[in-house]
Amino acid sequence: MFEELRASRLAGIRYASFKLADGASFVHFAVIDTTDGSNPLASLASFKRFQRGLRDRCVESPVALDLVPVDDYGLLK
Repeated sequence: MFEELRASRLAGIRYASFKLADGASFVHFAVIDTTDGSNPLASLASFKRFQRGLRDRCVESPVALDLVPVDDYGLLK
């Protein structure tokens, strides 16, 4: 997915994936900056493949949270 992201140079998204210390859990962090609030990742074929069967690959169901920025230092801009 990251290869396709880099190749497509999608506007309106900053994205990172992190593996936690347990070696099995992941946190995906996306900053969406589109005028209509749509997620540019949804247009990628690799993202659609990643989403397919995601719940079947997880011990716990994924949770998506909307975060409201209070302040940042170089992270969001």
